[in-house]
Amino acid sequence: MPSKKTLKQILDESNECILVPCVYDCASNRAVDMCGFPISLLSGGELSLSMNGVIDYGFTGLTDLEWVVSRVSQTSSIPLIADIEDGFGGPLAVYRAAKRLSRAGAAAIQLEDTADMEESTRILPRDQYLAKVRAALDALEGSNCLLIARSNADPFNPEEMKEGCERLQEAINIGAERGQFVIAMMVAIINYEQAAEMAKIVTGPKIFADVRAEKGEDGHYHPSVTMEQLTDLGFCMCSTHYTLKAAMEGMLEHGLQNFKNKSVEYTFENAPASGLESFSASGMFDPQAYMELEREFTHADKEYTIVGHKVEGYPEGFVRPNIKDKI
Repeated sequence: MPSKKTLKQILDESNECILVPCVYDCASNRAVDMCGFPISLLSGGELSLSMNGVIDYGFTGLTDLEWVVSRVSQTSSIPLIADIEDGFGGPLAVYRAAKRLSRAGAAAIQLEDTADMEESTRILPRDQYLAKVRAALDALEGSNCLLIARSNADPFNPEEMKEGCERLQEAINIGAERGQFVIAMMVAIINYEQAAEMAKIVTGPKIFADVRAEKGEDGHYHPSVTMEQLTDLGFCMCSTHYTLKAAMEGMLEHGLQNFKNKSVEYTFENAPASGLESFSASGMFDPQAYMELEREFTHADKEYTIVGHKVEGYPEGFVRPNIKDKI
């Protein structure tokens, strides 16, 4: 039987802040899943780069997002949070977006309080944002999809920081009154001191966004805030960006070598994580499991995949999710 847990179940079972990688497609989510991370977050910015080839400037529409969420969530054994930016408009647009994305498989939707994608640092008046919050909660009622209320308030502006935190706590309270679990996120905070300031006002569940590393006097990078510190402040999750950079770095490294050598021998010889000596990544997607499931239905052995390639073994040292969670 499929073993996929809801986001709320994972949070209830955890007593520490969970590091949540941002993903942008099925392959990046697969890598996160294999490494043992219990939750992933579909990044609006990295989705735009990977799918549209352009920076995040509001080019991704609801239909695009719905399509990607359905593909990633349905091939993942871990819950996927979806960034829906400003919800694509006013309260009715938010209601429609929340309803469609929850049906597409999002474990949570992240709704920010900006007035416009091109003015992402200009936040809406509180009453307008909370109207969107109520619309989202109404759309999500009865589902397992949670709401993440996100503020883009400037933490370096004390008045705006206070306003952002207060509206997030009010969003949490609105959810509690309805019997719904709302999580708060201040996207622009970058260090422990700002996280502590947020925690003074936002006493409900919180996410620290886009954790960074800072170069120390020793010349090495160190976390700007640790999971232990965030746990003590009441943060349940902490998002992090690394997947797209890691993918691009790997593709560029292999590309430069293969272009120079006019060969793919470098790719066969360099597999420091998976150990797969091949030009293909298909072994990381567990073709053996597909064959095993097919045998349950056909009661017959099969040596090759549908395209005629011999099935590769699964790399050692990685999580092997239940195949029935991934089809």
